[in-house]
Amino acid sequence: MHEVVVTLQNGMKIAIPYGTPVGTLMTHFCEESKTCPVVACYVNNELTSLSYKLKFNATILPVTLDTPVGVIVYRRSLCFLLTVAARELFPGKTLTIGNSISDGYFYFFPEQDSVPPEELSALEERMREIVDLDVPIRRTVMSYHDALQYFTQNDQEATAELLETRNEMKIPVHECRNFLDLAHGPLVPSTGYLKHFLLQPYETGFILRFPKPGQTPGLFDPFKDSPLLFSIYREYKNWGKVLNVATVGQLNKIISSNGIQEFIRVAEALHNKKISQIADRIGERRDQVKVILIAGPSSSGKTTFTKKLAIELRVLGFSPVMVSLDDYFVPRERTPKDEEGNYDFEALEAIDIPLLNEHLLDLFHGKEVEVPIFDFKTGSRKEKGRTLKIPSNGILLMEGIHGLNDRLTPQIDPAWKFKIYVSALTQLNIDEHTRIPTTDNRLIRRIVRDYQFRGHSAYKTLTMWPSVRRGEDRNIFPFQESADAAFNSALDYELGVLKPIAEPILKAVKPHHEVYSEAIRLLSFLNNFLPIPVKFVPETSILREFVGDSGFKY
Repeated sequence: MHEVVVTLQNGMKIAIPYGTPVGTLMTHFCEESKTCPVVACYVNNELTSLSYKLKFNATILPVTLDTPVGVIVYRRSLCFLLTVAARELFPGKTLTIGNSISDGYFYFFPEQDSVPPEELSALEERMREIVDLDVPIRRTVMSYHDALQYFTQNDQEATAELLETRNEMKIPVHECRNFLDLAHGPLVPSTGYLKHFLLQPYETGFILRFPKPGQTPGLFDPFKDSPLLFSIYREYKNWGKVLNVATVGQLNKIISSNGIQEFIRVAEALHNKKISQIADRIGERRDQVKVILIAGPSSSGKTTFTKKLAIELRVLGFSPVMVSLDDYFVPRERTPKDEEGNYDFEALEAIDIPLLNEHLLDLFHGKEVEVPIFDFKTGSRKEKGRTLKIPSNGILLMEGIHGLNDRLTPQIDPAWKFKIYVSALTQLNIDEHTRIPTTDNRLIRRIVRDYQFRGHSAYKTLTMWPSVRRGEDRNIFPFQESADAAFNSALDYELGVLKPIAEPILKAVKPHHEVYSEAIRLLSFLNNFLPIPVKFVPETSILREFVGDSGFKY
């Protein structure tokens, strides 16, 4: 075969020589490239770098820098550039990526308690020098032996550990200025694309800040701090030190040496200890607190957390009473609609706030109320609700996405409320400079749960996910810093358990599906983990909410 047929975005079909890089086509046939740089490409719905060689008939779509996916490629490329600069300036130090915060990623050097201003300035200066040189960023492949040898000899220990539990014949890498790193996704073609960034000191390290989609190039919004989120991450990072695991390679070593069961026991004990500490804080305010409001993004394990917290509260002499916010949905005909004309069940206005507040005040004053029961099939309340009265030692628990928003409970005295933010913020990295997005952790949880308990395919979950994320950005994240306490539901071992369940579900997504690229990306991500038998997960673990056979009833 000397030619392949390529279908362009406008429907035009052209015959090109076998092995032509996709970037060549973008230069000659892509109108978008005239107004905004093309940074990657979809080939039959799979995201590829511009150096990808076309060896079969394909439909191609450009990815420009001003799109959400283009922004992800830009951020990943900036992280690579930062690593290149740090290796050149500080060869004896291990630059380590941390959590996402505001519009950037937190970085630190484990060998030191802070990053001196002169070091940070030198780092930014070196990055800008490399950008001005417009150095090519090449994607290539190495033999497994050569890659393992390179990473071992160049003090990239975490990357070498990761490869030790993999067995691919060839390893994809990115190369720039004699530095090599594993390829975890497409990067921009050269460093000249990466003109816009900031390095900002923060806590024990610094933040690499990125431009937001649609933002004027070179302009950054004022930094929005998230001290509560950072404290969660810092606490969980300390848990990682207790467990002696910070990277996937270290976790895989424990799995391969049959030490995972003890690891799981310690990880679960840390979870239970944190829930007990939150209960103690509530106990200290027992004369004030009347309702505990629990909120967090999708697949954070809020339901199981609430049940576990109720047990700890019983230990302290409380009689917890649970109320579901779902039962306070307004009738379907009063449900607001989103921009696309679909019912927006995540909007605050989808809740009957006046009725909820009326019932709460009656309950707090010792009255008996008839709590509604919402029928999701009919879109209305059942004719008969359930009678509820709070005992003298009772405390109300309500779990729902709007729990942290005071507009949900405007008639309730703030002193009566104790708000808890729950999310899955993994501290585990793939290696020192490649983070695991917390949204990936939650997305894989949701794919598994939706398939097992709701009959949804991975295609359906992946299709709905952007809408779910928009709802979180609007209804949850703006209020997270107002919480009285926070709980991190992530478990360092969980992706090893989810892997063998999620993989066949994701493989049902085919190349003609528009979400195929996301399914392939998640499969590639899960390939980094060794599997862990689900039987090792305790029945009271938050993870059981997603994999099944929980000791709790839902």
